[in-house]
Amino acid sequence: MAYLQADDIADLIKTTQRDLGRMKWSDISYTLQEHVALPMLLQREKVSFQSGYGIQWNIATATSGAAKDTEMYATDSVNVSDVMQTANIPWRHVTTNYAIERREVAMNRAPAEIVDLVRIRRNDAMIDLAKHMETRFWNKPASSTDNQQMYGVPYWICYPGTTSNANGAFEGLNPAGFSAGAGNLSSVTYPNWANWACTYTAITSTDLIRKWRRAATFTNFKAPVPSPSYSTGNNYGYYTNYSVIGPLEEALEAQNDNLGNDIASKDGRLMFRQVPVTWVPFLEANTANPVYGINWGVLKPAFLAGEYMREEGPTPASTQHSVFVTHVDTTLNLMCTNRRMNFVLGTGATAF
Repeated sequence: MAYLQADDIADLIKTTQRDLGRMKWSDISYTLQEHVALPMLLQREKVSFQSGYGIQWNIATATSGAAKDTEMYATDSVNVSDVMQTANIPWRHVTTNYAIERREVAMNRAPAEIVDLVRIRRNDAMIDLAKHMETRFWNKPASSTDNQQMYGVPYWICYPGTTSNANGAFEGLNPAGFSAGAGNLSSVTYPNWANWACTYTAITSTDLIRKWRRAATFTNFKAPVPSPSYSTGNNYGYYTNYSVIGPLEEALEAQNDNLGNDIASKDGRLMFRQVPVTWVPFLEANTANPVYGINWGVLKPAFLAGEYMREEGPTPASTQHSVFVTHVDTTLNLMCTNRRMNFVLGTGATAF
């Protein structure tokens, strides 16, 4: 038996609009469930530099050896040694933009307007920026000849592959492709300018968790003498993929006898040393299942003053008099003032 529906009534279709869902839309233009980098860069404590063609900072790499045992009436012998080095990185530039034609604005207004076209264009540009920054933040340039890509996390926190020390050590030396070292300071020459790295095999309390705890302990440096420092303290975040988080959440449930009726009671509640462990969807493609321990007190986004998410426009396009363009520009890079206060754990034998 055939049933008559609204779509079958021709006059109704010609004289009536569908419900248009005004001023809202569903956005399926991105593939990652969460973008960590752009919100992090916008919210974390940032370093602003007023001027300069790049970024440079000072590092004390050793002491002079002046301290010693002595005796009464001993002859003084004062040691003066060079203990300071500098690290430096260049600026990198990121942009996104959108355009609109004057007549599009005239057409896209009440009562014909369904959604704000300008808002759609700007939303598209900012989502593209979030996608781009996620890629850049969790990657590094292939080599020092790359003069466009910003220095992401793997540039500063190096995973060398299979580590020589089964329990971990400061073996994250120079990033691959950068023989001069991270920040143009070689960890081969200055071993204290290296991050902690360790290889693990199983996500168990006696393997990954034990090595994670060890890494967090051995990278927790406290200065014996107060001094002017770039560091703003120990402010750790822990980042990994679901191949690590999933089994750890199961282990967390296994040690709790009072779960009640919730079969996923610990999902989204995983913590390490009272700090939430953050799922990074971008790291799903990394088969080494890395666990990053990032100390945001020493690893910071650096921006050129006045060039932080600077929005200009809308201004007329140079060759299209009825087209107006808006640009959002940022001059930045990721800087790390103390690499040895960060760590990475992984299962693979390939550096990343």
